[in-house]
Amino acid sequence: MTAESDSPAGPDSPDADRHAAKMAKKKAARDKIMATKSGEKGLIIVHTGAGKGKSSSGFGMILRCIAHGMPCAVVQFIKGAWDTGERRLLTEHFGDLCQFHAMGEGFTWETQDRDRDIAAARAGWEKAKELIRNPDIRMVLLDEINIALRYDYLDLAEVLDFLQREKPLLTHVVLTGRNAAEVLIEAADLVTEMTLIKHPFRSGIKGQPGVEF
Repeated sequence: MTAESDSPAGPDSPDADRHAAKMAKKKAARDKIMATKSGEKGLIIVHTGAGKGKSSSGFGMILRCIAHGMPCAVVQFIKGAWDTGERRLLTEHFGDLCQFHAMGEGFTWETQDRDRDIAAARAGWEKAKELIRNPDIRMVLLDEINIALRYDYLDLAEVLDFLQREKPLLTHVVLTGRNAAEVLIEAADLVTEMTLIKHPFRSGIKGQPGVEF
């Protein structure tokens, strides 16, 4: 091969020209699509699935709201008894913008008291409704509410009816937890399913700070 053929393509090479033309075509198509997207609304967002990252993604959205100076809130339905990194960060550094309400008492196999679990879930839902009704709060994260719904600690029809009838127009509500009900998925504006491919727990590794909590 000659030295000329070994050298990387320069900005004036045919490959560079083809790439630029291709990207210009893509940009034009993208700009045309974006020109049709002018609507704005508060979204019902569901993070579900067996894979890790449902709550983590929800908390990522909460941090985005904080970065934009948007008041937000978190209601934890199951993991409320845990000392999590998210809870420490939000309560110690961003309490002026983010309310944090840990209403759960742990997983159902830890409490071993269905009536107590139901009471905790109901208290969490009452707090959630109060927060969602406040139009100044732009996002409310209902962490692990799908588990409370799955075990019938809360009435799914009631939750859906409230979100569809009473949620302010520009308020986002994020519902996390595996096994989200099909009717909730159908009603939501944005649904993401986390797929489990590999998890260290199956190899005998326990949950670790910074990764799991």
